[in-house]
Amino acid sequence: MNQERARSLLDTERRRVEQLLAEMEVAGQEDRETANESGVLSDPAERLTAEETDDVIATELRARLNALARAEVRIKEGTFGFSVRSGRPIPDARLEADPAAELTLDEEERA
Repeated sequence: MNQERARSLLDTERRRVEQLLAEMEVAGQEDRETANESGVLSDPAERLTAEETDDVIATELRARLNALARAEVRIKEGTFGFSVRSGRPIPDARLEADPAAELTLDEEERA
């Protein structure tokens, strides 16, 4: 995969993930504000579960941003498109599906 295409895929994915993260942060704040409201509590565990779910999703989205940043470094270093474990080429189809892929599909399945 050429660097221009790789950068384009990474930029698109970064924007998508940043948007999702912003939405999750707003949702998390709303859940916290709702949890602090007075009134009838039908099930306080639901609110706590919603907050925890928001936090987990936000953590995963931040991890995804970190993976995208590592992929951008690999582009600069000239190692993008190669497994960080074995150095074997990662097929373009896999990179199209996940531009931050660090391993070949076989390596990912074994991990």
